[in-house]
Parts: sequence; structure tokens; C-alpha cells
Amino acid sequence: MAEENVTQETTQEESTRPEYIPEKFWNQDTGEANVEALSTSYNSLEKKLGQRTDELTKQIRTDIEQERASNVPEKYEIAMPEIPEDVDMEVNEDQPLLQWWSETAKSMGLSQDQFNEGINQFVQNEIAGLPNTEEEMVSLGDNAKERIESADLWAKKYLSENAYNTISKISATAEGVKALEEIMAINKSPVMPQGQTAVESKPSLGDLRSMMKDPRYWKDGEKDPAYISRVSKLFEQV
Repeated sequence: MAEENVTQETTQEESTRPEYIPEKFWNQDTGEANVEALSTSYNSLEKKLGQRTDELTKQIRTDIEQERASNVPEKYEIAMPEIPEDVDMEVNEDQPLLQWWSETAKSMGLSQDQFNEGINQFVQNEIAGLPNTEEEMVSLGDNAKERIESADLWAKKYLSENAYNTISKISATAEGVKALEEIMAINKSPVMPQGQTAVESKPSLGDLRSMMKDPRYWKDGEKDPAYISRVSKLFEQV
């Protein structure tokens, strides 16, 4: 009988404690939760979890930085992407823009592949801005090739190398060739150029043969001794 009473009392005590209150936070004498002990335990747990979260966050950041740093090469290698055969373009480490990109990529912790992608985007953007050769040829008409070659040779013969390099960019378009032809028409009887010209800096047999077709080289009555002497000296260089 006594055992029955103890069992009933225990069952009654347990039934009065809510399931969500742990037994260690339950005051059996008052039949209430020990709020102070529960609050202290919760605050302590929250503090420990907060410290653990901060440590974990710092460790993750450190790991990310170390992994990123390991992917940054000591010096980026310049890999020229594929470009169309008719496009003359060069990318080298002496170019200010490339120097800036190298420094920026290193400061951002970019890998070699990411650096190469930046180079590729730059080159493709430059190519997109170039004139369409086929369209320009159509605009010049059936004898487009001859007109371009004639304008190019004239510029080589009478302009300095720096001036020729500048004008060659303009003459890559139909309008540029037409502008050069107007200048050539105005200057049909040109004086001998002063100083070294582009064709003299880098003479080729093709250029020299074209110069020999000039009436000043072969036509009686129009031969120019100074011009003939100039062509002869260029042949000697070649």
C-alpha cells in the first residue's frame, strides 16, 4: 500500500512539470520553473555559441585568403589570344594599360586564368573596333586593291616612319584611302622629301619595284637624277 502511494505521488509530481522544462530547472517544492537558473544557463550557452561563431568566421576568412593567395602567380605570363589572320595586334608587358592590369589583378588576388581572361576581353574589344576589310574594299570599288596599294606606297615614299604609322591607321578605311588620293592628286609633282621616310627605314623589293615605275625614274624628259639616286641607294640597303 505504501509503495502504491509513493508511485502515485511521483507520477503526480512529474505530471505537473511541463515537458519543455528540463528537470534540473524545475523546483519540485514550489512546483515552478527556476527562471533565474534557466536564464543564466541560456545566457552562458549563447555566449559560448557566439564565441564559437566568431572563431569559425575568422577561420573561414583566413582559409579563403590563403587559398586565393596561393593562386596568385609571382608574375603573370602574357598569353596572346587567337586573333584573325588579317589583324596585326601586339600585347606586351611594356604597355601602360597592361602594366595597370597586372598590378590590379595582383591586388585583387586573381589567378593566371582570370588574368588571361582580362587580356582576351581587351583584345576582342580592340578587334571589334577595327574596320571591316571586306566592307571597305567593296566601298572602294573593283580596283580597291590597287588603290590601297598605291596610297600605301605613296605614304611610305613621302612620309617619315612616324607619320606613316599614323596615316596607315587612317588609310585602313575607304574614306581614309580617298583622303590620301586627294592629297596625292594635289601633290602630283612632289619635291624630294626631307629626312628619312618609312620606305627608307624598312625598304622591300616590292616597294622599290613600285618606285622604279615612277616616270621620274625611267621616262625620258621626266627623269629626276635625285630621285634615281635615292632609289639606287635603297637598292643598296636591300
